[in-house]
Amino acid sequence: MVKIGIMVNFVGKWYVFCVILATQISIMKKIFLILLSVVLLTSCSNKKSKKLLISSSGRMNHALVVINNDDWQGRVGDSIRKFLARDMVGLPQAEPVLHLNQIDPRNFSDFLRANRNIIFIKQGDKNTFVSRKNVYAKPQYVAEIKGKTKDDIIKITKKHAEEIIKEIQKGDMAVFQKMHLSKNYYKPENVVFFKENGVEMRVPYLYQKSHDDKEYVWFVRDIPEGYLNILVYTLPITSPEDENGENIIKARDEKGHYIPGDKEGMHILTEKNFTPEKIETKLANLKTYETRGNWYMTDDFMAGPFVNYTLVDKKNNRLIVAEGLVYAPNIKKRNYMFELESIIKTLKLKK
Repeated sequence: MVKIGIMVNFVGKWYVFCVILATQISIMKKIFLILLSVVLLTSCSNKKSKKLLISSSGRMNHALVVINNDDWQGRVGDSIRKFLARDMVGLPQAEPVLHLNQIDPRNFSDFLRANRNIIFIKQGDKNTFVSRKNVYAKPQYVAEIKGKTKDDIIKITKKHAEEIIKEIQKGDMAVFQKMHLSKNYYKPENVVFFKENGVEMRVPYLYQKSHDDKEYVWFVRDIPEGYLNILVYTLPITSPEDENGENIIKARDEKGHYIPGDKEGMHILTEKNFTPEKIETKLANLKTYETRGNWYMTDDFMAGPFVNYTLVDKKNNRLIVAEGLVYAPNIKKRNYMFELESIIKTLKLKK
């Protein structure tokens, strides 16, 4: 009887142990399932948020300004247009650097959120400027200017205007390059000048090679009522002035015969009545001078704007000159200049 009692006692304890263990396992399973659900829900939520970020749309060099109608029609709107829609440098006729479309905040619909560039302007309890990327769509640039008073809004807009313009142009250029320069362009090995000089540039097949040798390459694209030109060549660095960008106009005039006219002896020169504007920048990781001005053809009535990039390649004791020229006498030229600039800025040195 004693042995039976001991046995029963042992079995009872074992039963209790199994029940407790089963309970613990059940609790662990529930905890695991809860954690797994949280992870899965979070993952799904992230995936949904990415899918909801629609593709942006909009024309190059355009921005949507979200501001109430009264402010847009008053001095605040005047200042916005003055700072953000100023005339673009280097064009023979006045064209704004940005084209601005206005919408009242009450009409800012979900459809309009897909705009690639959006600028919010409003009064508030603080003076702030904030810029963000990919808020409602992708790619997208969104800037918000908030001021306590109208004067504050004007001051903030003036202070950050160049930054806004630069970011919009940078984003639009990236979109253009992705859409038009990611394929169907001349491979470096198929351009004699690029191959011989260790240079790469994504020039689309829309441009025809008019000249190509070790000395220079000249591409031309026909457009309605005109054509676009891309010219690339090198020059030796012979003086500190060459290296400091002081001889850019002199050099481009000396090489003007690279783009001849219809008759013998015709060539391009820099328009002296329009002082070119030069800034220092960077291209292909080299110190670069960006020069904008106007050109004309000797003994002819042809003329137009140009943008010249002169890269200082000290390692190889040379200047690399890449220039875009537009001839379009009866149409607007800003977007054509933007196209040329976008192509030239793909330039890099072959590794």
